[in-house]
Amino acid sequence: MKIFYSLLAVAVLITLAWVGTASGGLYYLFGVIFPAAAVFLFLFGIVYRVVKWARSPVPFHITTTCGQQKSLDWIKSSPLDNPSSTLGVIGRIALEVLFFRSLFRNTKMELKNGGKLVYGSAKYLWLAGLVFHWSFLIIILRHFRFFLEPTPAFVTFLQNLDGFFQVGVPVLFLTDIMILGALSFLFFRRVVTPQIRYISLISDYFPLLLIIAIAATGVLMRYFIKTDLIAVKQLMLGLFSLSPLVPEGISSLFYIHLFLVSLLLAYFPASKLVHMAGVFLSPTRNLSNNSRMKRHINPWNPPVKVHTYEEWEDEFRELIKGAGIPLEKE
Repeated sequence: MKIFYSLLAVAVLITLAWVGTASGGLYYLFGVIFPAAAVFLFLFGIVYRVVKWARSPVPFHITTTCGQQKSLDWIKSSPLDNPSSTLGVIGRIALEVLFFRSLFRNTKMELKNGGKLVYGSAKYLWLAGLVFHWSFLIIILRHFRFFLEPTPAFVTFLQNLDGFFQVGVPVLFLTDIMILGALSFLFFRRVVTPQIRYISLISDYFPLLLIIAIAATGVLMRYFIKTDLIAVKQLMLGLFSLSPLVPEGISSLFYIHLFLVSLLLAYFPASKLVHMAGVFLSPTRNLSNNSRMKRHINPWNPPVKVHTYEEWEDEFRELIKGAGIPLEKE
């Protein structure tokens, strides 16, 4: 039912945009109002979440990381798993953000004949996640040709690189194939694997199906159902220059695509997708582990009057000596 509700929600949203533009003529609503509201919600939501995380007290450097921290010379430390310097922390975050290092070390657990528990490597999830995220990023950067005039050189470079094989007309972009393949794997993995299907929620299926719908409508527009790209660029330039203009000749399929993108932007800060920003504020990622090299004192600790053993011994020195109990300091 969780899959059904998610599919139904995406189908209703697509129908809403199609009916609203093709029959209702609500081009300004779907072309200007919804995108502008979505960008505002996205920016406000991300800033709110990041500020809230940043204000959370983290008095100590969290040490619950893998690997041996730097301590004695004869013990081999793990500078990336357990960095003791800022440079090491930057390296750990970079590997996590760019290559999903923690996911690379993901393992799967299976019960073999006789009830024997076996752990094995599971690289398919890491590979699909890497392909999806990098393809998504390149596709977003390629879309800058609709937002900026003149088109930046790096966008042209990415387009040429992405369409390197020059298959057909228009040129087939590799990222279009790769993102649909990776998303299909991520979706069917949740559907086919019983254990993952059991723990999956609507909040897992809905964003996945929403992104699949966005990618599918984009591919449809590029290769099968054409729309007026000049008019699309006029619309997008108007939005980004805060001079909204809705030109004629834009197909309903584009408005469906834009509406789904707007929903993703608005939904982003409230969903699990916000890990894009959260990974940078994770204390187990962005703090060095130098607790054996440096004493960390909680800055919020209230002042406490301490009575040390040395002071206690001085206070009762004569009594202790009279009782024949040895003293540390004679």
